[in-house]
Formats: sequence, C-alpha cells, structure tokens
Amino acid sequence: MDEQTQVVEVRRRRSRAEAGQLVTEYEASGLSQVEFCREQGLSLATLARYRKRQTQDSPAAGNRWVEVKESAGRPVLEGRAGSGLAVALRSGRRIEIGRGFDAHTLAQLLGVLERL
Repeated sequence: MDEQTQVVEVRRRRSRAEAGQLVTEYEASGLSQVEFCREQGLSLATLARYRKRQTQDSPAAGNRWVEVKESAGRPVLEGRAGSGLAVALRSGRRIEIGRGFDAHTLAQLLGVLERL
C-alpha cells in the first residue's frame, strides 16, 4: 500500500435485536463493561445506549408495580432472624431490610437505585 491508500472501516448499524443480544451477552458474561466492550470492539457509550434502549423497550418499563409474594418458611440466614423486607433482583442480587429499618435511610437507598 502506498501513502495515498486509505483503509476505511465500514460500520453497519445493528438492529434492535442485535443490540439486545449484545446486552444479553454482556449481562451473562460476568465481565466489566470495559472488558466486554474491548472484547466486542464496542464503545462504552454504545453499550450504555443499547442497555438504556432495552430497559425502555421492555414491557415493564412504564410499570412501577411488581408482584410481591410472601415467602413462608424461609430459612434463617446466618443465625439472624428473618428480615422485614427482601427484594430479589433479576440479576440474582438480593436486598434485605430488617425490621425497624430507618425510613430515611431506606428513602436514600431507593433514590440511589432509581438513578441506576
């Protein structure tokens, strides 16, 4: 190649299904966003946009209510008495709030979670 020859990388737009598949792969990968994007040749901003779009496109995006089920007979964790509330997230993470939990601290926690 001489100096006049330029190599141009042509990038095509991904369909919503392809973008959604990338988000699903990222969430299942266990990698950080930086690691995943490096492996996929994807920018962090693009992954963030795909994740935001998938959240907005999900059927429950506008639905602020979720079904709550009582878990009877749940085993005691680490010798502690059962908690007052427990929230199991789709990611597998669990938030437990003990009886008598400070309402102000709970409000702060919810505010942080809303911004994620």
